[in-house]
Amino acid sequence: MIGFSFAIALSRFEARRDAVLNEANAIGTTALRARLLPAPYDAEALKSLRDYVQLRLDLTQRVASASDVKAAIGRSNEIQETLWRNAMALAAKDTGMVPTGLFIQSLNEMIDNQGKHLEATRGRVPNIVFVALYGVAVVAFTLAGYANGLLEERRVRLPVYVMAVLVSAVILLIQDLDRPTAGSIRVSQQPMIDTAASIAAYIK
Repeated sequence: MIGFSFAIALSRFEARRDAVLNEANAIGTTALRARLLPAPYDAEALKSLRDYVQLRLDLTQRVASASDVKAAIGRSNEIQETLWRNAMALAAKDTGMVPTGLFIQSLNEMIDNQGKHLEATRGRVPNIVFVALYGVAVVAFTLAGYANGLLEERRVRLPVYVMAVLVSAVILLIQDLDRPTAGSIRVSQQPMIDTAASIAAYIK
């Protein structure tokens, strides 16, 4: 059960890491294509994308409450809607503009990747699994201690203590991996940080 739970938690961690990278790449591509748009749409799009990335990063700098996450998602959706409306307005002026089409395509991918990132963040190991893990661990070590106490010869309890510590440490590690915002093991946000720096350099 410990191995199964660890595999689930690790796969969730890797999914969150991949989601950060994919979303950062999608935002970066959108920013690059925004530079091809005519003024003033290019500057407006870049400023919106800068705010968008900063919102994503702000959530990773602290343990965000459910209300904070909801507010950030709402603000992100507003920025997406603004970018989409501006792109549609620009496309309506000239349907033959290739840069606008490319921008709309990358913007759509950016929106999709936000949904995938949110889904990866919400994926957790079921609580019942941790209850079962702790229950099995308690029963196993209780029986081990009882059996050790029945031995008539010299009692050696050190292996039991060592095994208890190791199993407890592994279960705690699984819980840490399973907490994307509250644990000590965090997914690196460096791709997002790099993307934010790139967008800031584009804005004059």
